[in-house]
Amino acid sequence: MEATRTAEQGPLAGVRVVDLSTVVVGPACTLALADHGAEVIKIEAPDGDLMRQLGGGARHRGMTGKFMNFNRNKRSVCVDLKTEGGRAVLRRLLEGADVFVTNMRTSALDKLGLDWESLRAVNPRLIHCLVLAFGRKGRYAGRPAYDTVIQSASGVAGAFQASGGEPRFVPFVMTDHITGQIAAQAIGFALYRRTRTGVGESIEVPMFETMAAFVMREHMGNLTFDPPIGPVGDARILNADNRPVPTQDGYIAISPNTDAQAFAFFEAIGRPELKTDPRFCSVAARTANSLDYYSLRASALRGKTSAEWLEILERIDVPAMRYNTLESLLDDPHLEDAGFVSRVDHPSEGAIRQIGLPNAFSGGNRPQIRPAPRLGEDTIEVLRECGFGQDEIDAALRDRVVHGVKREERQ
Repeated sequence: MEATRTAEQGPLAGVRVVDLSTVVVGPACTLALADHGAEVIKIEAPDGDLMRQLGGGARHRGMTGKFMNFNRNKRSVCVDLKTEGGRAVLRRLLEGADVFVTNMRTSALDKLGLDWESLRAVNPRLIHCLVLAFGRKGRYAGRPAYDTVIQSASGVAGAFQASGGEPRFVPFVMTDHITGQIAAQAIGFALYRRTRTGVGESIEVPMFETMAAFVMREHMGNLTFDPPIGPVGDARILNADNRPVPTQDGYIAISPNTDAQAFAFFEAIGRPELKTDPRFCSVAARTANSLDYYSLRASALRGKTSAEWLEILERIDVPAMRYNTLESLLDDPHLEDAGFVSRVDHPSEGAIRQIGLPNAFSGGNRPQIRPAPRLGEDTIEVLRECGFGQDEIDAALRDRVVHGVKREERQ
């Protein structure tokens, strides 16, 4: 099957991705590819992706809201890789694919014959993207991990402690999101190189190293120099008062960083003399005295309501925004203007809300959101499109090598 690319289908239209990943980090990567037009074939075991059972409630088994948010614009093919027939089906799908994404351990991939060396022999144009917990060069290679394990190991939790609190986790699977996006980015780079070389390549994206790089690029600072010229960490960011600022009736976020912004802020709070205060008269001075600067900011904002401050700060062009809770975020007026959330009818789940694609391409975005699939609902269609004859499909279903239902049998 050869997909046809048009501008209106998104920049990755015509790229076929075989997705053998579960939970969040791999599906976050392939969601980015799918949302930008790639055809993503999600390979699932007979029990389905674990996320079908995690992440909150569901109207029907296997269709949690979290699963649907990470797996829209994909097609589900249910294959039993514990059988030789199932492994043969997957290898055949990979023969015609552009990209293979997986977060399986390398030992399991080797046993299944899904390692890079084996697959490049049958498809030299394939881009093989392996998302790992830990890179294969280090001593942690092969260990299992989830998001919280990586947050702990990579210094994310430690950054909370350094800012004056207890070690804790960011309350969403940040490392999975970030690593998934980095993997999608790396695939885009590899696809571009393939347009020049004609050959694919292997990509390794380790969660631990990826997040360690994120944390330390932010906080290495003084340790960049050898020997170090000061303590580790950006003191301004690690300041315990670097958080939403209390007002008379709630919170706002405010960030007057440039001299023009800071001086306008001093005028707004009735403290123009601070413009010449040696602690606050320059970016460098305010950075060196961030504890005092944040304390000043916090005490000043308590005198007015959030709405009053936001009106003042907008007028003087100081960056500031309302504080949103998880409940209020989806009702943010800007997000409503942008069409961030749409209401659609899912074939099996009824009315649902979908998050839109935040970025836009002048050449066209993917025009429609394909609802997240039920387990194995696309098995038969995909096999037909990829050259399997009806006798082969019937035999695979009979032998329980694959699982799926005919279109006319779907409810």
